[in-house]
Amino acid sequence: MPDPTPLEQTIADNAAGPKKAQGDAGSVEQHSLQDQIAADRYLAARRAVLAKGKGLRLSKLVPPGAV
Repeated sequence: MPDPTPLEQTIADNAAGPKKAQGDAGSVEQHSLQDQIAADRYLAARRAVLAKGKGLRLSKLVPPGAV
């Protein structure tokens, strides 16, 4: 798996961090599960597009007995 680009790393860090934070009282709000899943899907799709194989493998099939 290739190293993440700075944009991918920023998206991953933001998704992992809190959505909201306040001082003194210590109020913190986490990103919703839907937002985290959407960020994960986006990053997985980017990695799949950049992958070398592209998910396809072409091979020639030769039936047995054929010469």
